[in-house]
Parts: sequence; C-alpha cells; structure tokens
Amino acid sequence: MARHGAHVIVVGNEKGGSGKSTTAFHLAIYLLHAGYRVATIDVDSRQQTFTHYVRNRRIHIQERQLNLPNLKHYHLPTAWGDSVKDNNKAEFDVFRRAVGEVEDRVDFLVIDTPGFDTNLTRLAHSLADTLVTPVNDSLIDLNVLARINPESGSFVETSHYARLVQRARSERLAVDGHSVDWVLVRNRISMLGSRNSRQVHATLDLIATRFGCRVAEGIAERVIFRSLFPTGMTVFDPVDEDGTESTTMSHVSARQEYRNLVAALNLPLGEIEPMRLSA
Repeated sequence: MARHGAHVIVVGNEKGGSGKSTTAFHLAIYLLHAGYRVATIDVDSRQQTFTHYVRNRRIHIQERQLNLPNLKHYHLPTAWGDSVKDNNKAEFDVFRRAVGEVEDRVDFLVIDTPGFDTNLTRLAHSLADTLVTPVNDSLIDLNVLARINPESGSFVETSHYARLVQRARSERLAVDGHSVDWVLVRNRISMLGSRNSRQVHATLDLIATRFGCRVAEGIAERVIFRSLFPTGMTVFDPVDEDGTESTTMSHVSARQEYRNLVAALNLPLGEIEPMRLSA
C-alpha cells in the first residue's frame, strides 16, 4: 500500500506479555507532549489493551478536567466472515481508510499489534517506517525471533515472527524503495545484573546481526506501569490528584528510560518539526 506523510511506528512481537501496548502508548504520549501530532491504531481485536489505555485516559481527563493531550485513535476489528479472501479484503479496506484519514494530518502514526499473526498484523508491519519489538529479558522470549543452540550459542533457525518481519521488509522495499528500521528493545530489564541478562544481551546482538536490525536498551521492570493503566496516564503525565508532576524516583527513572529509547529509535524529529510548526 503506497503512502506518504506520517512516519509510521509499529510495535510488534508475537510473544504475548512483552509490553507492546505499554511501549506503544508511552511512545505516543511522549510525542504528544513533545508537541507532535499523533494518531494511533490498535489492530488487536482480542485484547484491545491499547484501546483500553486510550479509553481510560479520556475518562480520567474528563472526570478530573485535566488539560492533557489526547490521541486520535482507531480500533480496527477483525473480519469474521466465511471467506478468508473477503475477510482480508474487508480488513485491508478498513485499514487503508484509517491510515488515509490521518497520514497527511499527523506527524506520527503509532500502530499496536496483537501477540499472534493476523492479516491486520501483516498489513501494519508492511507499512512500518520504524518497527519496535519489545523483548522481555529472558532467553525463553527470544524464541519468537530465532532458535539458538543453548550450548554453543550458534544460530539454529529463524522463527515465525522474524520471517513475518523479513517478508514485510522485502515487500516495503519493493513497493517504495524504503527499508524498515527494525529495533529490538530489551524490556522489563532486571535491576540486578546476572548471567542470564548477559546471555540475553549477547543473544540479541547475534540475532540483530543475523537479521540486520538494531538493539536498544529498554525499560526496567517497574510497578508504576501497572498502576498507571487504570487512569490511562503515563510517566510523562501529572498523576497526583492536584495535577502536579510526580517526582518519585520510579517516575524520574522511567521517564529517562523512555527518552533514551526515543533517542535510540532515530525518529526523524528534526525533519518533521518544521512541517509541524508551519501547520
């Protein structure tokens, strides 16, 4: 699907519980607070975690009468007809309409995907300019990308999700000559160094070299993210009842980690800003 306009960030991983929705939501709200125009699409018809984030945020802002930025958001349902061909066409049409409504009106489009392979998942990945794959700090979770020999540390086999990404990157390159910048993000990093953590890092570096992607330091395991979900707030929002900024160490550290992540993603912030200011 040829397009122009917004820079598309897709957050994807077929491993459930990898922190996709939390990462996608924080990236989107960070960009909003930075002054950029942002739209979001949730193509996870089963869990709808991202959509619940947005709904919780809207309710909380309205009830507290807070002056906080919000997202233009779309939730795209899966088609459930008898014909796979007709379902795929219907999903393509609704996906194209959603993207078409915002691609020339926003600076960034953030798309959250489910933890399983669907037609909408593949459509989203083929549209990505930047693909962010959160990976829990566990060797087990790396199996979604590749099988690695546990004894020798050598590459054994490409896993399903990595093959999906490889196809999407090839299709994107064939359509408009652009490559997808794929970034593996270490998520829920343990505060304490360990042999397992070092192994995860080394294995991710091996996988990144094999697939031509990058590895970024991500977000530590923090209770604060679970506590923010019911109100749809992020570490970039004031969360105290009086509307003031929280200054707890957890908030400060998490904010800095997300700032570092945005910097590592190499988003075209400088290129987009002049267009935004003149809009």
